[in-house]
Amino acid sequence: MAAALRGTALALAKGLGGARLHQLVSRPLSVSASLCGSEAPPARADSTFKVTMIPGDGVGPELMTAVKDVFKAGDIPVEFDEFYISEVQNRASDERLEKLLDSMKSNRVAIKGKIHSPMENKGELESFEMKLRRTLDLFANVVRVSSLPGYSTRHNNLDLVIIREQTEGEYSSLEHESVPGVIECLKIITREKSRRIAKFAFDYATKTGRSKVTAVHKANIMKLGDGLFLQSCAEVAELYPKIKHENIIIDNCCMQLVQNPYQFDVLVMPNLYGNIIDNLAAGLVGGAGVVPGESYSAEYAVFETGARHPFAQAVGRNIANPTAMLLSAANMLRHLNLEYHSQMVSEAVKKVIKQGKVRTRDLGGYSTTGDFVQAVVENLRHPPT
Repeated sequence: MAAALRGTALALAKGLGGARLHQLVSRPLSVSASLCGSEAPPARADSTFKVTMIPGDGVGPELMTAVKDVFKAGDIPVEFDEFYISEVQNRASDERLEKLLDSMKSNRVAIKGKIHSPMENKGELESFEMKLRRTLDLFANVVRVSSLPGYSTRHNNLDLVIIREQTEGEYSSLEHESVPGVIECLKIITREKSRRIAKFAFDYATKTGRSKVTAVHKANIMKLGDGLFLQSCAEVAELYPKIKHENIIIDNCCMQLVQNPYQFDVLVMPNLYGNIIDNLAAGLVGGAGVVPGESYSAEYAVFETGARHPFAQAVGRNIANPTAMLLSAANMLRHLNLEYHSQMVSEAVKKVIKQGKVRTRDLGGYSTTGDFVQAVVENLRHPPT
């Protein structure tokens, strides 16, 4: 497997400089790297893993408390290195960001809440979220949207994956007022990054046994920018003859997801489209509170909720649904090769949902965050099935 993965890294890094190429292919690869390109950090001498924790804004700190409570109850060998960064609470500075990045460079794995970006322009166009993604080169955001057994929605038994390029596109922070009253906002699309995210998507489909990759675009209007993205996906698709390749315009994609989401398997798209589709698809299976997500670079992995909402109106009310963050934490444990603990957490969460006795308000119940966490803890005592 390691040899095959190095071949993947070689193809993915095509067009990169020699030093970067050597960095990608020379380091050892773990089993978890087969899906994401980033390897799990080594366990320390006391057999625990150290993980960077970024609570973020809104209900983020409450969700992180839920994760810590479940991990403590399950005796999970993970130690958290916490960093509080917030642009809305005056907890954002270059010094704080540097300390956070130092922790990430050491631990290589993080779990994070949403760092809310205020709409007011205070002179700095690039948000701390974007600074973090670009500095760590977290180019691939992966959101698996799957139905939860026991919770019925209009479309049941859904299982699709959204892969989003998140270091360029409309989120390039390149805006200026060319003349008074006229703002130019630049969308950046490059062949290198388009091919890289396409390669990631087809590799993901191959290694997880999926059969189709759909490229989402608006090339009928943005003929050069989205045209380049579409062309890059088509070129990469030729390297994977066993994976079906299609493309669909973003507006039609939104309608088709609502009408018949079963037609999709893996979807790959530029930055803004991914943000929209992540949230739309989360609504199909229960909302932002139940869908986990993760972001990857060649060196780092960050686990977070799939639909990024601070849910500020719920702060301190003990009503937030911790399902998405707990499932993200379970995925993080799998990335760390703690398979038993990963399954233990995810099975406990899904069992609580399936039983239907403890449900937060977003799922039609009256239970609190604490009630849900306690129910999960009680189910941790049973071995994973």
